[in-house]
Amino acid sequence: MKFLIKFFGYLFGIGAVLALLVAAGVWIYLDSLKKDLPDYTALKNYEPPVMTRVHAADGSLMAEYAKQRRMFLPIQAIPDLLKQAYISAEDKNFYTHVGIDPEGIARAAVRFVQNYGSGRRPEGASTITQQVAKNFLLTNELSVDRKIREAILSLRIEQAFSKDEILELYLNEIYLGLGAYGVAAASLVYFDKSVHELTLDEVAYLAALPKAPNNYHPFRGRERAIERRNWVIDRMVENGYVTAADGEAAKARPLEVKPRDTGSQLFAAEYFTEEVRREVANIYGENSLYEGGLSVRSTLDPKMQLMARKALMDGLLDFDQKRGSWRGPVAEIPLAADWGVDLGKVEALSDLPEWRLAVVLSAGKDSAEVGLQPRRLVSGQLGPERDTATLRLADMKWARIEGRAPTAVSDVLKPGDVVYVQGEGSSYVLRQVPRISGALVAMDPFTGRVLAMAGGFSFAQSEFNRATQAMRQPGSSFKPFLYAAALDNGYTPSSVVMDAPLELAVPGQEVWRPQNYGGKFYGPSTLRTGIELSRNLMTIRLAQDMGMPLVAEYAKRFGIYDNMLPVLSMSLGAGETTVLRMVTAYSILANGGRKITPTLIDRIQDRYGRTIYKHDSRICETCSDADWKGQDEPELIDEREQVLDPMTAYQITSMMEGVVQRGTATSVKALARPVAGKTGTTNDEKDAWFIGYTPDLTVGVFIGFDQPRPMGRGGTGGQVAAPIFTEFLQMALKDKPPVEFRVPKGLQLIPINRRTGLRAVAGAEDTILEAFKPGTAPPDTYSVIGFQDEMGVPRTVSPEAGEAVLTGTGGLY
Repeated sequence: MKFLIKFFGYLFGIGAVLALLVAAGVWIYLDSLKKDLPDYTALKNYEPPVMTRVHAADGSLMAEYAKQRRMFLPIQAIPDLLKQAYISAEDKNFYTHVGIDPEGIARAAVRFVQNYGSGRRPEGASTITQQVAKNFLLTNELSVDRKIREAILSLRIEQAFSKDEILELYLNEIYLGLGAYGVAAASLVYFDKSVHELTLDEVAYLAALPKAPNNYHPFRGRERAIERRNWVIDRMVENGYVTAADGEAAKARPLEVKPRDTGSQLFAAEYFTEEVRREVANIYGENSLYEGGLSVRSTLDPKMQLMARKALMDGLLDFDQKRGSWRGPVAEIPLAADWGVDLGKVEALSDLPEWRLAVVLSAGKDSAEVGLQPRRLVSGQLGPERDTATLRLADMKWARIEGRAPTAVSDVLKPGDVVYVQGEGSSYVLRQVPRISGALVAMDPFTGRVLAMAGGFSFAQSEFNRATQAMRQPGSSFKPFLYAAALDNGYTPSSVVMDAPLELAVPGQEVWRPQNYGGKFYGPSTLRTGIELSRNLMTIRLAQDMGMPLVAEYAKRFGIYDNMLPVLSMSLGAGETTVLRMVTAYSILANGGRKITPTLIDRIQDRYGRTIYKHDSRICETCSDADWKGQDEPELIDEREQVLDPMTAYQITSMMEGVVQRGTATSVKALARPVAGKTGTTNDEKDAWFIGYTPDLTVGVFIGFDQPRPMGRGGTGGQVAAPIFTEFLQMALKDKPPVEFRVPKGLQLIPINRRTGLRAVAGAEDTILEAFKPGTAPPDTYSVIGFQDEMGVPRTVSPEAGEAVLTGTGGLY
């Protein structure tokens, strides 16, 4: 007996020593793992990458930009039903365990033994806290070391954070497929809803995704996705979060997912949106754009943007059909039994929903039968429909071949051709993407806010923005600023300049003989006439009289050119600038001469809602008052530079009203409201412009080929650009009453003869009311600037010429 006692005593002692050694070894092992554990307290300052969202002026979403599509939601903003779904799916004991779940660990150990050697991935026993530790602080490495480190961190996290704080981290960090991180982004990406609008079956599907989003893809793994969703619903019923009846009803619903694209979200605003994206990236950098969670409020008016797109597209199509020719099909495909499959592989321009690709099935003399490209389903698969339509010869007479209109449809189309068509039902017409391009910009002239911008025919075809990136010659649309310089420096609208042949020696080049459009000369004419009829020779003589350095200074003031070369050819708009710069310059004329800065962004807020940028720089000292206590309305202090005398601005505005009423843009009279504007056409009709404004809206239109080349005789600003301007304003101002231009106080309106500039009797023929500044009046004698005798000596000199600020050689010719 004694022997047995001793024996068991030895065994106990040895066991105790071994236990101590094992315990010491475990302690040393755990201590080694704890030494380089990440600092879990850093989770207190958690700032995940959050997507930037861009909104239009009315609040509608324009675009989302992110490397990880995530919107951070505080736990208080996440619905209970959504929390319950994730707890049921991932960690039913979340609110009771201490960070690790012994029951789950035991279950995972049993499964590991059962599956040992099968090659299956071990079943996880991770709690939500452990997943937070892994996702934020560790890696996805499959090892015992990582699991133990994860458990240690989980215990520490549970001591430092509340359960709601841990759940908040988890629900905002997890990857849920389709590029969505966190439940808020996933709700938008999968269902185009906020988390508060989700139904039981939808929250259950989102809760099914953390384990393996690709395995439960809504289209590729639809059956498994529904099975997993229903499993989550059963767990929610089992845990008492929903009733059995509600659970069964949710399980019976189909899985309806509407994947949402990133990038531009607002139709017709792609050029505008991309310009905003570039500007934000330039100001704050790419990381802030894609990870900073910025909220950008743009200046875009979505309704006006649709009008801008339509007006520009209509104008470009009209030009192409009147002056272009048929350039052949988009592609050619073999006509198989199911033509829809091959046709579906041809990529259409994504921003032309009015047009559809079609394949020619047969082509005869008077008509062709075409098969329309099947629509794509939500899943991305090709739809089953195979619709056909008829194209008629009468609708494709524009499709000229070698300058001749087709006499049969078969002259233009053949079976297998893939072309664009537009229409509805079975009535469609042939379309082609025009080669000519252009831009349209609409701006608030008092703030510089860009309300609409169309930078070309199709953003999907070309992302090059002709409104901001194309450097083009403005031609005669520059003249108002030269004439404004003259009016600001002693000339009046009734000053007379000689319109006659002119020869100028250019060192090292042939003699320059500028001409008017049309090649005619009209003799002495007033400044008003020079603007209204866009007289080149008058403009050059006026520039000579003032001196080009003065003109260059005004061009810089208005922001048209940064440093204009002070040579006479620049007086005719020979320099290069952008549509946005020209519209901004005209806006300064429209607002009475106050300098403005163009902007596409009203305000930017950071992820916490703090305003970090705003365009409106006016000072308002009392705008922050919390409530009204009978005080006066806040006064805005406008310290923007006055770059032009308001009276001069009105004078040039009145003269440009004459461009519409009697000059080179009479088609704009169709608007039947006060409009001031100016056409612009460059040599050989390579660029055509019309920029104009009403009292509250400035709009600029440019038309031209991307690689400048002649548009053909008649490709002028008045014939090509002005109709687009007119169509746009007819839509934009449809329900707004006409408003007269505001006349500055002190300006005198005196009747003159518009041809001679001399004082006249009101009501007489060719008499108009002209605006004169205080101290000036119509001349009583006919004095001509630029009138020479046979010896080249000026015969008469205008009194205004002597008052001009001459900063160059100047001189009268």
